[in-house]
Amino acid sequence: MTIFNHERLTNDVFKIDFKRMRRGWYSDKYFENIGVMLSTLAEQGYLFKGEALRLAEVDLSNTEVGNLEVEMQWFTRRTGKVVIAGVDKALTMLRHCSGYFNGNGKFVNTWNRLEVEAVHDGATVTYSGDPKTIQPVIRVRGRYRDFALLETPTLGLLTRSSRVATNVYETLMSARGKPVLFFPARFDLHEVQAADGYAYNVAVQRFNHDHQLRVGPYISTDAQGDWWGGAGGGTVAHASIACFFGDTAETMMAFATACAPEIPRIALVDFNNDSVKDSLLVMQRMFMRYRELMDAGNEVEAQRYQLFGVRLDTSSSIRDVSVTPLGQAELDMGVNPRLVFIVRNAVDSAWEKWDLPGEWTKRAREWCSSVKIVVSGGFNTSKISRFEKLDVPVDIYAVGSSLFANDGPCVTDYTADIAQVKIDGVWRAMSKVGRNRGENPDLEPVN
Repeated sequence: MTIFNHERLTNDVFKIDFKRMRRGWYSDKYFENIGVMLSTLAEQGYLFKGEALRLAEVDLSNTEVGNLEVEMQWFTRRTGKVVIAGVDKALTMLRHCSGYFNGNGKFVNTWNRLEVEAVHDGATVTYSGDPKTIQPVIRVRGRYRDFALLETPTLGLLTRSSRVATNVYETLMSARGKPVLFFPARFDLHEVQAADGYAYNVAVQRFNHDHQLRVGPYISTDAQGDWWGGAGGGTVAHASIACFFGDTAETMMAFATACAPEIPRIALVDFNNDSVKDSLLVMQRMFMRYRELMDAGNEVEAQRYQLFGVRLDTSSSIRDVSVTPLGQAELDMGVNPRLVFIVRNAVDSAWEKWDLPGEWTKRAREWCSSVKIVVSGGFNTSKISRFEKLDVPVDIYAVGSSLFANDGPCVTDYTADIAQVKIDGVWRAMSKVGRNRGENPDLEPVN
């Protein structure tokens, strides 16, 4: 599954559409054209008749171009440290779709004729921006026409998966080890959720490995956990509060009563644009029910009313009523540092206004201080870094579309190049001008 257990996922997990992939359904047409051309030349017994501009010293007159064996390398062009994901699925494509259709229309698999090396998902590479010093993540040696069609789908998969993984990793770095909830499902097609959720989990594992931490993976849909056994989590949405006519506290009481106690109770408190007021109303209602059940000796049922956290999701176009305007939109609007400080202070001191017997005072104070602050809405690495620099009391960041970012430094494009060709049993350099054969000590033979 990853570099951390050295196991590889198989098609039992991916369920790839081999039938159409072998026919080029998912490939750029020029790769299909190359395959047709080389296959035709092989059938005709064509021998090289051109001028060898790059291998002038070698006699190529007996070279069967149609059956030429090449060495191809797959690599990313994102600068800096890149967390690699998507390798196992790319290898599965190669394993099941490398080959050709014979004269009877039957697919002949030639995977066992290829020499394949690859890193594990979760490995990292570093790219300086110089295309002469790339680090391959997959290297294949074999007859080119057997796997030419697979360049498009393998590159696309590696590009997206490594981009998501690296964006997540950099977000975790900005959050300084605080949990990052994976909330981008609504910003793309549902078909990509499994691959994206897997890339997220790879990034979390990589971050924990690099920094000796135990940050957990938190996803929002079951599909995002399909490849690694995770399950979606969540509490309430704004729509549920609308169903209770804006009564956030009543919404949370109904949720606590109806839903399994192991689901964390996180109240979404910005529906009425008064995050302090709704936080306090939710806390009082839930704590009083919690206390009532504890006093009755029903500790198990009381856990339903243990508030895990409050989530601030104020739109960037409005100012929460609890925030005194300073005349600067960045400081006033949306989920801003001052709002978080205000809510944290209100949450911590909520118990002071509750009429409680003496023995419950300490327990109420502890109950309030345990409530976490979750923030969402427009968070990215730069915004999170600013919050962390100011020591804003955020416990958990929920991040969405920025994890799909694909501009500027986030562009993670992959490419694949032929680096060598095999002539009379000897491998000879044949890289495009400006590129070189790359090296990567993490490459391992793939059986």
